[in-house]
Parts: sequence; structure tokens; C-alpha cells
Amino acid sequence: MQFTDADPSAPTIRKLTLAVDEGMCTLRWLWPEGVEAVYVERLEVAMLGKENSGDAHAQGKLKLYTREEYKASNGYVDRITGFGAIRYTVYICRMDDAEPVLLRQLNGENTVMASAGKADIRFSIRYKSGFFQKRKSVFMTVTTEAPVPKEALCYVRKQGSVPLNKEDGTVYPFVNDFVPGRNEMPPVEVAKDEYVRLFFTDGPKYGTVYRLISD
Repeated sequence: MQFTDADPSAPTIRKLTLAVDEGMCTLRWLWPEGVEAVYVERLEVAMLGKENSGDAHAQGKLKLYTREEYKASNGYVDRITGFGAIRYTVYICRMDDAEPVLLRQLNGENTVMASAGKADIRFSIRYKSGFFQKRKSVFMTVTTEAPVPKEALCYVRKQGSVPLNKEDGTVYPFVNDFVPGRNEMPPVEVAKDEYVRLFFTDGPKYGTVYRLISD
């Protein structure tokens, strides 16, 4: 499928709206005169990797949808599944040498976002040390409902008390992605008066997809 930026004279999708009711999403928009079919793209934000998570041109699943289907269903209806956010984009299509070309609208009026709910990430932290040792071992367990990239989480170490937020101590990354289910981290050695807690590396970004819970 080919894409190209729409020129100022091209027809555009306007007044795209989204309504969600009991797990079903309905998109509605104003059809330009003479346009009888569009392509609707569904892109689950959780699918985006760290390299293209901000790329407006990342491609999802495309579905051809006609004006007659739109009238019959009073919009475009889709089931909300999975976790995170879903980006819907409605593209006008033109034929170029018998090949469909989808028009990107630079004004963004043909794109909306829907929330598919948050996946739970539960974590527990245990400490183990001997009476006469100056250091202790930290055992971290992360249990998640969905895959979680290692870039989403970090752990913070602080002397004297448990960290209150990501900035309240020294930040350390994780080296492996988290798979659904129970993930046991290799033990970490810290000073006897240090404490550890997990946080999102970027709360506004990952907090829309996951819910971080301390057990």
C-alpha cells in the first residue's frame, strides 16, 4: 500500500469523532463529495517500538470501508481489545496507475485515539541479609498481564528510606523485557541502609498503557 501527503486541493476527512460503549468503538466523520470508499487504519500503540513510538506514519491494520457500509452501520464500528491506546486513522484513497494510494492529511483531522484499558504490572520486593553483613540482597519480582518493554520500568535506590518517586534516588535500568506472567529479577546487592522501588521511566507515556501496583 502506497501513501502520499495530501495536497491542498485534495478532498479531506473532517469532523472525525469517536464514541465507546461497552467495549465497542464507533467512528463517524463527514464524507467529502464524490468519495465512495476509504481505508480505516487501526494501530495499537502498545505495538510501537522505542524507535517509532512517536512516528505518526507507523502503519497498523488497514480495512477498506465503503460509504454504503457506513450508512448501514451508522458509522464505522470496531471492538476494543487488548491494552493501551488504539489510534484510528481514516484515509481517502485515490487510484494511481490502478494502484491505491492513501492520502495523509497534514492537519491531523482524520485521526483519533481510543483507550483500550491498562494492563496491570504488579511488583514485589524482598530483602535478605545476615546479622553481621554490611550489605543485603534485593529480590524483585514483576508479574504482568501483557508484554512490557524493559524501557518502560526502572528501579530506584535510596539510602535511609523507600524512594517516593523516580527522582528520589539513583535510577537503574532493567536489561531484559518483561513477558506476561511472573518475572524474577536477578538479586541486586545494596547497602544495608538502602531501599528499592520500581517506577515508570516515563509516567505520562507508559501510564496510559500500564498500571503499576506494589504487592
